Amino acid sequence: MDNEVKLASGAMVALGLATAALVVMPYLEVRDIKPPPGLKAYTSAQQRGRAVYVANGCVYCHSQQPRDRNFGPDFSRGWGRASVPGDYYYDKPHLLGSMRTGPDLFNIGARQPSQDWHLGHLYQPRAYTPGSIMPSYAYLFAVKDAKEAESEGEQALNLPPAYAPNVGQVVVPTPQALDLVKYLQGMNHTYPVLPPVPKP
Repeated sequence: MDNEVKLASGAMVALGLATAALVVMPYLEVRDIKPPPGLKAYTSAQQRGRAVYVANGCVYCHSQQPRDRNFGPDFSRGWGRASVPGDYYYDKPHLLGSMRTGPDLFNIGARQPSQDWHLGHLYQPRAYTPGSIMPSYAYLFAVKDAKEAESEGEQALNLPPAYAPNVGQVVVPTPQALDLVKYLQGMNHTYPVLPPVPKP
């Protein structure tokens, strides 16, 4: 019985130390973080697009956290500066990601600002990035008669000929696709961030 008490006590001490080191101390470090001056809150369209991003599992293949130059080649890949805690001030929950099957998207809005490119890439990634293993999100689009789409004021995608629908038909984005693209275009963290002020 005495050994069991010692084992339980040791386990509780180990759990307490781990909780302090991995939960409490990081929380104390970032609890007073403010957003950088250049960071803007999400618009309602971007928030809806973020929900589409989550629902379609984009976070499983794309990270949103470039590393410091000393820890990896992210900057040389064109992914921008290393992220800082304030960059995620409006993110609830945070979508940092843990895999990089595809490129980091922290600054995709700066690297690729074109709405047409994003829409076409979502519809058929291999039309824009040969050899891409990203799945097509064609279900976020509708194939319509060209005259019908024009009469409804819908903007058709300008796809490469090999990926265009039949003659007389066009591909138009759904509201979910447009919102997702607004979210992706909003991922532009090229504003400057000041180095952290040392604590006295």
